[in-house]
Amino acid sequence: MFLSVTPRPNRAGAAVPLVHRHGPCAKSPSTDKPSSFAEALHRSRVRADYIMSRALRGRGTTTIMEMQEQKEGKVSIPAHLDTSVDSQEYVVTLGLGTPAVEQVLLMDTGSDLSWVQCAPCNSTDCYPQKDPLFDPRKSSTYAPIPCGSDICKRLQSDRFDNGCSMNRNGTQSQCGYRVEYGGGLKTRGVYSNEALTMAPGVVIKDFHFGCAYKQIGSDDKSDGLLGLGGAPESLPVQTSAVYGGSFSYCLPPVSSGTGFLALGAPSNTSGFSFTPMTPFMDYATFYLVKLTGISVGGKQLRIPPKVFEGGLIVDCGNIISHLPSTPYAKLQSAFRAAMAAYPLIPSDEYDTCYNFTGYSNVTVPKVALTFTGGVTIDLDVPNGVLLDGCLAFTESGPDDYVGFLGNVQMRTLEMLYDVKGGRLGFQAGAC
Repeated sequence: MFLSVTPRPNRAGAAVPLVHRHGPCAKSPSTDKPSSFAEALHRSRVRADYIMSRALRGRGTTTIMEMQEQKEGKVSIPAHLDTSVDSQEYVVTLGLGTPAVEQVLLMDTGSDLSWVQCAPCNSTDCYPQKDPLFDPRKSSTYAPIPCGSDICKRLQSDRFDNGCSMNRNGTQSQCGYRVEYGGGLKTRGVYSNEALTMAPGVVIKDFHFGCAYKQIGSDDKSDGLLGLGGAPESLPVQTSAVYGGSFSYCLPPVSSGTGFLALGAPSNTSGFSFTPMTPFMDYATFYLVKLTGISVGGKQLRIPPKVFEGGLIVDCGNIISHLPSTPYAKLQSAFRAAMAAYPLIPSDEYDTCYNFTGYSNVTVPKVALTFTGGVTIDLDVPNGVLLDGCLAFTESGPDDYVGFLGNVQMRTLEMLYDVKGGRLGFQAGAC
């Protein structure tokens, strides 16, 4: 039974419910506890640093975590192929196969290839999941993608193919895929073709995904992953002929109910504010926007424009936003001044956390981000500003270093990715 979602009246595409995996509307609530701020900060830094190591390695540039490791006498050489899944918090429930089998998938704009665990798979090859494994043998629409196909060849060029091995009779086997994530999870299996049900009566035919038969590392948060990046393997690119390559979502606060993920742009976008959006460097996966200013309590902070030149990667799989040194220091100072009535928690790991014990009401200042084109977005208060009583921002690195727009700051906003139009839209109060 699929959850229902009521899309906006002008929604032309397909919309599905989206929930926080610890929220009250989660289909199978996670057994682990919600991340503390310390855990969220660590996971966010690991993910951000891994993405940057992919992009900058070989260009003579050092990431912020590598700088810290050098100071501590440590050496780290990442050897993974995709982002970390440890920081991902939002899930959607979709149907795979015919008849459709519900699968709860982590949603990630920092990944392209979608995958689920497939039967048969024993306990040593697949991690335990709450839902039944997808069994392709029971679906009338399942088909493995052939090794010699253009789709399989493209997969190899896009870094996901582990090669087409030879069967014992000398013929090529099915198209294989392999993804290694920054958090240590590895998934391997058969690249496949199947029907994907977004909602009753809304079926995407010939959806390409990974049917996973070999996992290393645990990921009991979900049944798999839904890739929303900008490369050909992602769901938005695969469905671009129908939905134009556009998609949007609204992330609800943890304590709230349901948001949504929608394919296609609304027929009327007059309620959105748009800023230019480009791919990050040579990676089609990642979406980049330019921050130009920050205000706290309605007062614009005095920050030199040049320190924003690196831009922000829009990353719903990252929890906390990352800003270059000067913008972060200015934001932290202004926020602390506005919150002077509340005691700070002393800590060497994080610097702007508060003890609200004994306070029946807490006044949190408004924080607004301004992007190219003069687009100013007021973050939801307090859900888009605080996480576990802490300012949900951290430092990404030196000035002009690339930053990240994390999912805390996206909460309650509809984020519209108009990829073909090269722009990102924001609309407040969408969920």
